[in-house]
Amino acid sequence: MELKYTENQRMIADMVRDFGAKHIKPNMMQWDESQEFPVEVFKKLGELGLMGVLVPTEYGGSGFGYLEYVTAITELSKIDGSIGLSMAAHNSLCTGHILAFGNEEQKQKYLPKLATAEWIGAWGLTEPNTGSDAGNMRTVAVEDGDYYVINGAKNFITHGKIGNVAVVIVRTGEVGDSHGMTAFVIEKGTPGFSAGRKEDKLGMRASETTELIFQDCRVHKSQILGNVGEGFIQAMKVLDGGRISIAALSLGIAQGAFEAALQYSKERSQFNKPISSFQGIAFKLADMATEIEAAALLTYQAADMKNRGLNVNKESAMAKLYASEVSVRVANEGVQIFGGYGFTKDYPAEKYYRDAKLCTIGEGTSEIQKLVISRAVLK
Repeated sequence: MELKYTENQRMIADMVRDFGAKHIKPNMMQWDESQEFPVEVFKKLGELGLMGVLVPTEYGGSGFGYLEYVTAITELSKIDGSIGLSMAAHNSLCTGHILAFGNEEQKQKYLPKLATAEWIGAWGLTEPNTGSDAGNMRTVAVEDGDYYVINGAKNFITHGKIGNVAVVIVRTGEVGDSHGMTAFVIEKGTPGFSAGRKEDKLGMRASETTELIFQDCRVHKSQILGNVGEGFIQAMKVLDGGRISIAALSLGIAQGAFEAALQYSKERSQFNKPISSFQGIAFKLADMATEIEAAALLTYQAADMKNRGLNVNKESAMAKLYASEVSVRVANEGVQIFGGYGFTKDYPAEKYYRDAKLCTIGEGTSEIQKLVISRAVLK
């Protein structure tokens, strides 16, 4: 398999690099320090079509496929993982869920606003005490005439506060029943629906992460995505695409960390030689480059299969598992190559290092990915 950009991918990559140099790099450390979500950046990304990459043109999107989508995330994440993460979550989770399972009325109502970033989207599955154990979720929706009344809380929600609309999976049946959960699309401002505490994070600090709180929140049945009881099944399908997103995010961070370390190794001299000439450094760079190439192959294989409508459960988990762990290893080696300077905020290595770790946790930990892969190979 040859990794060669199509004309569309080259166009997107060039566009993102130019955009990042102008609108992201000058302010990204300020956003990181203050944990500021740069909403205006995402409005501009919406104008470029990057907040609706996979949305068909009839709903205001770009109408591209997963290869273009992976390219956009990767190039953004080379610059700033926080921006790549938020762009990915908006596209693959909230927008992607509505695109895949919404009815025509829901698509017409929400997708044009999401695709242009007029609205920012959130997606809620995880809860404080259940994590990946979604079957035991405690956020409950009780039927009341033409409405459902929702009580409970979600946590670790990207765009939980800034978001204008959220897709939320809640329990409508018995605990542990995979057909006992339902997805609702809920707009900001709905009585009883609010954002809670904002997380103070190690990395990805410009990508907002908060709680979502539901207190007697009445949601009309017209806001159900698909049918009652399908929420968990829908979420698992959405997460197959989400894993590709995190693989692309991981790949971008790894490439950014590698390119920064490579450049530094050529500029930094010791004993009257660039440190890249020393075998200890050169071998690190060789290992980094090899692992990045392998991660790219897995990621683009999963994206290509997704484009062709194939089941990517195993492939997306493999891509996410390997690329995320490569991202952490490459970022760690990047700090080593920078030496003491890698531990300071004057150089980019420390931010890549902090941002990379989330990739092994988001959309399911590495252990969860191994569980998904092992189930597939042991069939």
